[in-house]
Amino acid sequence: MNMSTASERLVVIGGDAAGMSAASQARRLKGPDALEIVAFERGHFTSYSACGIPYWVGGDVEERDQLIARTPEEHRARGIDLRLRTEVTEIDVAGQRVRARDVDSGAESWTSYDKLVIATGARPIRPEMPGGDAPGVHGVQTLDDGQALLDTLARTRGRRAVVVGAGYIGVEMAEALINRGYEVTVVNRGSEPMSTLDADMGRLVHEAMEGLGITMVNDATVTKILTGEDGRVRAVATEDAEYPADVVVLGIGVRPETSLAKAAGLPVGRHDGLLTDLALRVRGHENIWAGGDCVEVLDLVSGQERHIALGTHANKHGQVIGANVGGGYATFPGVVGTAVSKVCDLEIARTGLREKDARRAGLQYEAVTIESTSRAGYYPGASPMTVKMLAERRTGRLLGVQIVGREGAGKRVDIAAVALTAGMTVEQMTALDLGYAPPFSPVWDPVLVAARKAAAAVRAA
Repeated sequence: MNMSTASERLVVIGGDAAGMSAASQARRLKGPDALEIVAFERGHFTSYSACGIPYWVGGDVEERDQLIARTPEEHRARGIDLRLRTEVTEIDVAGQRVRARDVDSGAESWTSYDKLVIATGARPIRPEMPGGDAPGVHGVQTLDDGQALLDTLARTRGRRAVVVGAGYIGVEMAEALINRGYEVTVVNRGSEPMSTLDADMGRLVHEAMEGLGITMVNDATVTKILTGEDGRVRAVATEDAEYPADVVVLGIGVRPETSLAKAAGLPVGRHDGLLTDLALRVRGHENIWAGGDCVEVLDLVSGQERHIALGTHANKHGQVIGANVGGGYATFPGVVGTAVSKVCDLEIARTGLREKDARRAGLQYEAVTIESTSRAGYYPGASPMTVKMLAERRTGRLLGVQIVGREGAGKRVDIAAVALTAGMTVEQMTALDLGYAPPFSPVWDPVLVAARKAAAAVRAA
């Protein structure tokens, strides 16, 4: 196939979920004679599950390649000119071209485009501190990062690990390292782990982590990483303590990787993510699209822009962008902020707003918490579940739900995610016709028990 005969060229920066979904969808809609596609990826891998990295590190997933949905060879077989180990260093918007550098040789070249997709993802937050870049300190964002961490674990004699941060990645990596036989300390600047939850629900996660043998250090900020004579990490220091470490994992979170875009003068929001319209076109630019972890999205509950780094969103973004680039039409209306995770057998889920999110948005609300069980109380295997629900004070509109419990707890959040998307009130939720049988739920599902209590609170207010 001679790609040079194509009448238009699409350039994609970033070879993971959003970028390659966009490229693949555009290729399906437009034949090779109508659209040439060139994709740049600075790493070794494409179309992989970054969400699966903690489970690969922990040994639940045996092989790295199990996390790869589509290999570079498969993309190339579909007519995509994919260039691995090639980093885009500059976007020339006026000239409609990008400059790329071969990571191994250093050779640079310009590639012109008719249409551009920016899918540069996010980067782990690395605090500016002494020792932050020392050998043995790892962020975990890409398959290359995961491989580097496993290589360090394989050659490190000591068995002490410190995880900095207790968000989703921090908590999941702490469990992965416990599974690897490490003594694990988590240093967290918040009052409880999982700042995506309110502190009263985070407390339940704290207790589960300690039950696994993880040492939790809350309300503590890391000030420096201490190194030994060999230059490798030996401890993590806070203002008033030191925690010995043979390996350090940064689980502080991520920021949108938008340095390229900002240097090109493209618009970013208050979270540093690219700003797009509903079709995921970069605002003010007809022929540039952006998606995945490098963009900000509309929160359908608060009406404000947010940055949420999740593979589910990135894949949807890619489908929308690919449809629009390929001559069709699609939009991405926004998100409600649904996420689920686990610590051992404890399932942790949230959707919508936390209390501080509601306050920041200027909303008055009622918050209720209920205790229930995953199954009918008399049925074997029933386990406790805590559900917290927020409702707008005057209207009763559902604002958010947090769930912590054992088997069967996490995916119940999807009920609330649908209700939030539909703009339902908690009163309306009480009438939802959910599936019931003793092995699956009490007669009143825990989410509906919370909705009834929230509706009563709204009426009383």
